[in-house]
Amino acid sequence: MIPFPLLIVGEPEQVLNLGQVSRGDERTEIQNEEKKLRVQWTIQRIRLSPQEKHLAVTLKSNHKWATDDVLFYTTLESLRCSKVFCLDLTSGGSRITSVYEETLPDVFVEVALSRDQQILSINCNSRTSSEVLLIDTTKSNLEPFLVQPRQPDLLYHVEHWRRWLIILANTGPGQEYQVVQAPLSEPHMLSWVSLFSPNPGTAVKDMDVVGDHCVLVARTRASELVLIVVPLTHPKEAYTLQLPSWACAIETKKAALADQRNVLEFLISSPVHPPVSYCLYPEDRLLSPRTGVENPSNYTTTRLQACSQDGTLVPVTLLHEVPLESLRQAPMLVHVYGAYGRDLNMEFCPEKRLLLEKGWALAYCHIRGGGEQGLSWQRQARMEGKPKAVEDLQACLQHLFSSGVSSPSLTALTACSAGAVPAGALCNRHPHMIRAIALQAPFLDVLGTMEDPSLLLTLEDREEWGDPVGNPKHKLSITSYCPLHNITPQNYPSMLLTAYRSDARVPLAGVLRYTEQLKKAIRTHFTMNPHSECEKAPNIVLNIQPGANHFGPSDFELMLEEVKIKNKNLPQHRNKSEICLMSFCFVLFFFFLHYTGSPQTSISAHRAGSGPSTGSTQEEEILRLSGSRKKPSNKNPNSYCYIYNNYDDLL
Repeated sequence: MIPFPLLIVGEPEQVLNLGQVSRGDERTEIQNEEKKLRVQWTIQRIRLSPQEKHLAVTLKSNHKWATDDVLFYTTLESLRCSKVFCLDLTSGGSRITSVYEETLPDVFVEVALSRDQQILSINCNSRTSSEVLLIDTTKSNLEPFLVQPRQPDLLYHVEHWRRWLIILANTGPGQEYQVVQAPLSEPHMLSWVSLFSPNPGTAVKDMDVVGDHCVLVARTRASELVLIVVPLTHPKEAYTLQLPSWACAIETKKAALADQRNVLEFLISSPVHPPVSYCLYPEDRLLSPRTGVENPSNYTTTRLQACSQDGTLVPVTLLHEVPLESLRQAPMLVHVYGAYGRDLNMEFCPEKRLLLEKGWALAYCHIRGGGEQGLSWQRQARMEGKPKAVEDLQACLQHLFSSGVSSPSLTALTACSAGAVPAGALCNRHPHMIRAIALQAPFLDVLGTMEDPSLLLTLEDREEWGDPVGNPKHKLSITSYCPLHNITPQNYPSMLLTAYRSDARVPLAGVLRYTEQLKKAIRTHFTMNPHSECEKAPNIVLNIQPGANHFGPSDFELMLEEVKIKNKNLPQHRNKSEICLMSFCFVLFFFFLHYTGSPQTSISAHRAGSGPSTGSTQEEEILRLSGSRKKPSNKNPNSYCYIYNNYDDLL
């Protein structure tokens, strides 16, 4: 028997209770189901109830136990959670009721539980505003009540402490985050009292309430991570704790019922440092590692600042193994994002560590549009300010080169999703600043996407990129930098574009249009300059993967297949661990930087287990773009665009 009832939460009105299924019944059921079409489930979250009475597993949703018999959860529909349901197990059966439904199309809904597990919150957030409803789990009446009605540009997040609300709200100087307090019985904004505002230049990233202390995760002007501890009984005695200088990412652990000590556990890491567990004891002002800390002396973290076109200083994090003065001849991989107020991903990545060991330098450009320097950092590069993100990226590269780090001929740029916008814009404006570029699930057609309200995320994304349909200034701004609409006849860096066939966030059609325009521009350039014998034509590879996961394959075997494609000219791997470790970066960029074959623009349409089929519109578009499915002849070096059934032909 399963030791406790297992609840599978799928569609809003479907809850499958596996608690009474015996092992024998399972075997019989499996045998019967072999004759039917198998259904594969992808589990997103697993949660035990407070007293470990029930275990809930959700598919495409998020959920929290309010009590041991009451579960609140959302469901994902069209990339958006807008409804909250309650599953009540107190009567011995299971009863599902609707709790909340959001009507605004640009608002996302999630449920969360306070650290002391006494307050459940329903968080309704758009890109620029918040509205929070609370449920007091200590009372029998589990009806939600509103904290503060939504108003433009007001963002807030709620925690609970001794029947008080501790609120992180952007009501501080410059509309940055500060900590405020309000009674649970009077949560509205008129009752908010300021407890703590960080110093200018310090950006608050997260908040936890640990015992009688509010703990803030923050970044300094140089993008270094620090912890700010605010004693809730004496907020004027707040103090700051420095984290190790190499720390670039932090993940806090939520307290469980069995772990109610006044301690905050968290993990810190960097792209080249595996996660290390730390404990913060706020009462004692003590910060200590739970496990032995790896000696980071072999890797150096250098914090730089580049001056952008308008005089703004842009942080750059540089990771390297050899001394800074010895990096002139080192290859460099540059990372960029700069959108939605999100920090550039700097969590541990094994292949990045491998690159450092091979003599590479890794640069992370914290350009405007991201969240590294606070909310104003994002606001400066929203809508009509988006071109500033491109200017910041250019300034970061120029500063790195002028500081003696690598050179354009040895530099590769990588980005994913919205990070492709500044990366693609830089390629159009200054293609000679980098040698190669790799884009994953790239957002390249900003104008076309924002003009099409039928796409799933267009309405809410207009708060980030602008509305070219209703605002002529927004259209003019988008047109000035949109990667697809600014391709010109010139030589481009070599490119690998990895797209996913059913990606609803970044439709494949935009990537295909970008590839077609790029093909035409490169052909025109070399046709107009037939004597450019010293100028190598780029390799443009479009790698179309199956699946709809915007962040890459969720299935492990498909992930291995994608890595295998990107590492085609590595020796045969002996096991899965080696395949995972040898990322595309190491081989891909050496392939781009040192490949000496004929100039070509290649499209690889990869489908696991079969060659391309012309049965779908997207496949027909791929074939149309290619113009041919034959390998280019050495006698015709100016044949640019081909499609291959097998990735082997590209090498």
